[in-house]
Amino acid sequence: MEEGAAASMTVGEKRVAVDVPTDAAAAANGHGPEEKAAEDVPAPSALSGWPRTTGMYLFVMNIRSVFKLDELGSEVLRIAVPASLALAADPLASLVDTAFIGRLGSVEIAAVGVSIAIFNQVSKVCIYPLVSVTTSFVAEEDAIISKYLEENNSKDLEKAAHVHSDACNVPASGGDTPVCANSCIPTECADLSNQGCKRRYIPSVTSALIVGSFLGLVQAVFLIFSAKVVLGIMGVKHDSPMLEPAVRYLTIRSLGAPAVLLSLAMQGVFRGFKDTKTPLYATVVGDATNIILDPILMFVCHMGVTGAAVAHVISQ
Repeated sequence: MEEGAAASMTVGEKRVAVDVPTDAAAAANGHGPEEKAAEDVPAPSALSGWPRTTGMYLFVMNIRSVFKLDELGSEVLRIAVPASLALAADPLASLVDTAFIGRLGSVEIAAVGVSIAIFNQVSKVCIYPLVSVTTSFVAEEDAIISKYLEENNSKDLEKAAHVHSDACNVPASGGDTPVCANSCIPTECADLSNQGCKRRYIPSVTSALIVGSFLGLVQAVFLIFSAKVVLGIMGVKHDSPMLEPAVRYLTIRSLGAPAVLLSLAMQGVFRGFKDTKTPLYATVVGDATNIILDPILMFVCHMGVTGAAVAHVISQ
């Protein structure tokens, strides 16, 4: 019994001797029960609603990734920069146009200002829905058609290669040696290589052009026959000296409404194809034409406000 007790005590002492250093090491490393409980508490920055994980902090910390010129960033810049320049070109051209009209007198520039405001307000009813809907529809249909062509491209190439190999095994007349007869390739398979070069038909493009032209005609007819009424609603009285030049400018300017909406529909189409350079070039050419024709028609041809309206319609 004494030997057994001594053995158990020896075992116990060994166990204690093993456990004590473990507790001491845990205390030395700061991982005791209290420290472990403290570790289980989440850091303040991990709590929901903490300002370091939301708002301006995330913007500042991720600013480099936002402006990183990777493949996606380069594509965004390629689309956004020409679109921004096209939007900036119209106000600059309007400033030059206003400077020329201001030389005619205060009555003329006031009349033109009211007419432009009316024209723009009526146009905005159709511009934004037309452009946004056209862009989204064209982009969607273009993506669907591109995906369909990519899926069928491999099948068409395999079919063309199979027909070509069969044609090369045609024996020559009077002998058994196979001759590659390119003229024997069927037309339907020979045309497979030209499918990628054919222009794709996208129904939304045609629909956008038709709708844009129709809305432009409706806007032109409305403004031409209701010019005096709309100007009266805007505060231009029937005995005001502004009425006559305002009616003349608004009537002539309304003739270009179909061209305006048609060009905007085309801009939406090109944006759907991720092409914003072509609308930029068209906008710059139109604004430059307006700036060149303004002084010629207004001062050289002595057409005044009418010349400004005609120059604007021609540029559109």
